[in-house]
Amino acid sequence: MSRVLHDLYLKIKERKKASPSASYSAILFERGTDHICQKVGEEAVETVISALRGTKRELVEESADLIYHLLVLWADAEIEPDSVWDELRRRENQSGLEEKLQRDDNN
Repeated sequence: MSRVLHDLYLKIKERKKASPSASYSAILFERGTDHICQKVGEEAVETVISALRGTKRELVEESADLIYHLLVLWADAEIEPDSVWDELRRRENQSGLEEKLQRDDNN
C-alpha cells in the first residue's frame, strides 16, 4: 500500500476515538455505518460524473474523496487495507473474466 494511503488509514483509525467536534472522520463514525455507506455511494457517483465531464482536476479531487470515504468504511468495518491488497494480489494471476465467473458461480 502506498505510504499516503497507509498513513491516512492510520489517522482515520485514530479519529474513531476523537471527539466529533474536532474531527470529520469522528462525525462519520458517530453517525454510523449506514451514513458512511451513503457517503461512499455519493462520492462514487460524483467521481463518475467528473469522469464523464472530462474535467481531470475535478476527477482527481473526487477520486481523493472516494478513497478517503472508502478507507473510513474499511476502518468502520475493521478491515485492514492489507486484506484488500492481498485479495488484489490473489487475483493478479487470474484473468478478470475467470475471476468474475468464479464469483458468479458462488452466488
